[in-house]
Amino acid sequence: MMERKIIVVTAAFGAEVVQQAGGQQYFIPIIAQSGADGVEIRRELLSSAAEEELVNLKLIIEDKGLFSYYSVPEYLFTAPGTLNPRLKQFQHEAALLNAQVIKFALGAGAGSYSPEQLAKQLSDCTIPLLIENDQTATGKIQPMLDYFNHFHPLTVVQGMTFDMANWLWVDESPSKAAEQLAPYVSYCHVKAAIKRDASWHAINLDQSQGEWRSLLSMMPEGIPLGIEFPLEGHDIAECVHYYVGLLRSA
Repeated sequence: MMERKIIVVTAAFGAEVVQQAGGQQYFIPIIAQSGADGVEIRRELLSSAAEEELVNLKLIIEDKGLFSYYSVPEYLFTAPGTLNPRLKQFQHEAALLNAQVIKFALGAGAGSYSPEQLAKQLSDCTIPLLIENDQTATGKIQPMLDYFNHFHPLTVVQGMTFDMANWLWVDESPSKAAEQLAPYVSYCHVKAAIKRDASWHAINLDQSQGEWRSLLSMMPEGIPLGIEFPLEGHDIAECVHYYVGLLRSA
């Protein structure tokens, strides 16, 4: 069996920590040394000189023998049947990074498009797209099912990013979501959360009750796993190494 790919999401280090470190590039060598295969670069953590930074990140990532995913914190559909007007720009940015895929939230959905019409609208995309369940109403189970039942597979839309914990923020059951959406999943954000003071907070896996293991068992075999829970501690390199190993053996 081919060994699954482990990806470290730079947001796991915390936005403030990334900023204090001078940007996402600081963490690339740490991620490479941990034994991970790839890194998920977050657009919201780029500096104002985003294009220059993406080119620099590409060089460092490739030098360290990693691959990259590119996460854009926007909706793919800004209104029903209306693709994000900046999709071309995001494709350009992902190309500068040499990213394998671009990840979006679903947003308002494909509206009255037929699969053929949507495929034509997306035909200029050279880098495949992933659609993630986010922490908004359009990231609930039904909107995701509505989209994937009708439009999957499309050549350009590789599938779904299943974020294990985001379901909790929208009052959905992660296990019910996995039961219904697993066939469409091609990337999984491994994450856990706990409710404190009436709101959800992401926690690391060792602080969780282990729900992530049962969710992982419901996912398609061999899909890449992204570490998106908090990576913290006095020895951040050891922390990353530990969790990469944990997911590798899960």
